[in-house]
Amino acid sequence: MKNMRKPALLLLVAMLMILTAAACGKNNKDPEKLTAVKFSEVIRSIFYAPHYVAMSQGFFKEEGLNVDMNTAQGSDKGAAALIAGTADISLVGPETTIYIFNQKGDKTLKVFHQLTSKDGSFLLSREKLDNFQWSDVSGKTIIGWRPGSAPQMVMNSTLLKEQAKDAEVITNIAAPAMAGAFTSGQGDFIQLFEPVASTLVNEGKAYYAASMGEAFGAFPETSYVATSDFIKDNPETVQKFSNAVAKGTEWLNTASEDEIANALMPFFEGTPKDLILQSVERYKSQDTWSANPELTQEQFDTLQSVLVENGVLKAEEKIKNMEDVVDMSFVKKNGKSD
Repeated sequence: MKNMRKPALLLLVAMLMILTAAACGKNNKDPEKLTAVKFSEVIRSIFYAPHYVAMSQGFFKEEGLNVDMNTAQGSDKGAAALIAGTADISLVGPETTIYIFNQKGDKTLKVFHQLTSKDGSFLLSREKLDNFQWSDVSGKTIIGWRPGSAPQMVMNSTLLKEQAKDAEVITNIAAPAMAGAFTSGQGDFIQLFEPVASTLVNEGKAYYAASMGEAFGAFPETSYVATSDFIKDNPETVQKFSNAVAKGTEWLNTASEDEIANALMPFFEGTPKDLILQSVERYKSQDTWSANPELTQEQFDTLQSVLVENGVLKAEEKIKNMEDVVDMSFVKKNGKSD
């Protein structure tokens, strides 16, 4: 009897191992069967934390996608990559869709997922200011972003609103060189995203002055964009991509500090854990990542008003039908496609 029980036991163990392997296979997509997506981000910043979470936590792979990411260093370059076909999806300012549409070219771009609902930059000062007022920048120089970019327009509109006169905004320094230019002595103030902003403050090379997101208010700064053709030809891929990012946002709002740090640190090598968490908290506190990733008509109207105010769009060029450059059908289905 003992000899008979042993083969039966071994058979039972083998069957359990097979069933376990089969179950695991359902949760781990075969890399060869994943749909490849060429993705371009505008810059590397914790401002886009939900995307990195979706990558590190495997949410894209759960949706059957293999996302190959590169950093464009500018919304203009990210949009150009879409037009050229070197990127399938780009994370850029939604204003690029308006610029491209008004060029009346062969291709148009569309926003399909709104990632951020505030500007993500912070104003830092060279000298410590105990009670910053916008009048403090009058007659001073600010190292800012390239003309026509979302952070540059938010800065300009804020200066106009606050009546900060005679402030000179330097807009011809490439994004990767801005912090270096400031630390070498150029500019009285600088406009930076996290974690670079907190890094300079932590090193004693700058002082926190203001949050541009809080100063300006609601603004649709960064969106996931693709060509109209790509969206039309690959609706399932776009839906899966949107689903994964939505999962990333939800996870970020419920995870522990250790989990968040572990998820983001691979994308910010050399940045201390406490600075990563501080950056995340700053963005959370100003409601950067909305649970509803929809670009609304109100937000779109705000965007176009800012473009007109900054002289990069003529009033008669404003897009009357938002759907010409926006497709929110995918975010309305987040989590419902399984």
